[in-house]
Amino acid sequence: MLDKKLLDILVCPVTKGPLILDKDRGELISLSAQLAYPIRDDIPVMLEDEARHLSLEEMDAYRQAG
Repeated sequence: MLDKKLLDILVCPVTKGPLILDKDRGELISLSAQLAYPIRDDIPVMLEDEARHLSLEEMDAYRQAG
């Protein structure tokens, strides 16, 4: 999947906040922007237009897991 060093330096392009790796869904999660950025072919797609909005349930689940 993603290199640990790359994950450590990536931030949300919208809020500049931290990201959470969701390996199961292949996404990088930004709780501050409420967005999930896809990872395609091991490359994060850090474009707001490509991200999906997180539901309230997903937001709660990520907060509880963190």
